[in-house]
Amino acid sequence: MKILDEITGQRMFFLLAGPCVIEGEEMALQIAAHIVKITDKLGIPYVFKGSFKKANRSRLDSFTGIGDEKALRILAKVRKEFQIPVVTDIHSPEDAIKAAEYVDVLQIPAFLCRQTDLLIAAAQTGRMVNIKKGQFLSPDAMRFAVDKIRESGNKNVMVTERGTTFGYQDLIVDYRGIRIMQESCCCPVVVDVTHSLQQPNQSSGVTGGQPELIETIAKAGIAVGADGIFIETHPDPAQAKSDGANMLRLDLLKDLLQKLVRIRQAIN
Repeated sequence: MKILDEITGQRMFFLLAGPCVIEGEEMALQIAAHIVKITDKLGIPYVFKGSFKKANRSRLDSFTGIGDEKALRILAKVRKEFQIPVVTDIHSPEDAIKAAEYVDVLQIPAFLCRQTDLLIAAAQTGRMVNIKKGQFLSPDAMRFAVDKIRESGNKNVMVTERGTTFGYQDLIVDYRGIRIMQESCCCPVVVDVTHSLQQPNQSSGVTGGQPELIETIAKAGIAVGADGIFIETHPDPAQAKSDGANMLRLDLLKDLLQKLVRIRQAIN
């Protein structure tokens, strides 16, 4: 699939959405089916998102996954059953090679966006690479991460804004960065709505969040011209095994996307 051509180069924004982590096949298929129905009706290009494992957790007893191969096979089933591209996070060069057999887009976590070996390995798979901007980086600095992908022979790259560290336990989105990254990186720019609302480093070791502001962040992202929107969603965020504190409840997604489509139509 030429993923970059399928999800960009048009007036409508594209959507990366799904659960934080693959918890099981039934849940993944349920979420994908729900979102495909909505995005098909609204004409939004859609990429299913699900982490096959979680390597960045605060506590040792935090959920990390159901097993790499099992989760990757579920992602592949979503891809085949709904004929949609899928994206998953990777954390090591070995992950890049393994995951590339099952997914269309390899996502680099924000805290690893400067890891040269990881970026090169992702690029060399030939898959599209989505690099999340480090919470510690300026928007302009992301061009160097993008250069590593291109100089490794892969032109299929996009970057994602997911908030900048603001004190110890908060993040803030600087919407100037969307335009800056579009111009300096010369690639699609996505706004990660839900991770931008995380409240990290809580004393409990469990990240907090402000899901009540999801609509605010998403509307602003579309209004300033973001190419894509990233949203983690779950039928019951309170029961999610990862990042439930900042996820959007699945039954609220349709209304939000309808509003975002109207905003995009208004500014085009």
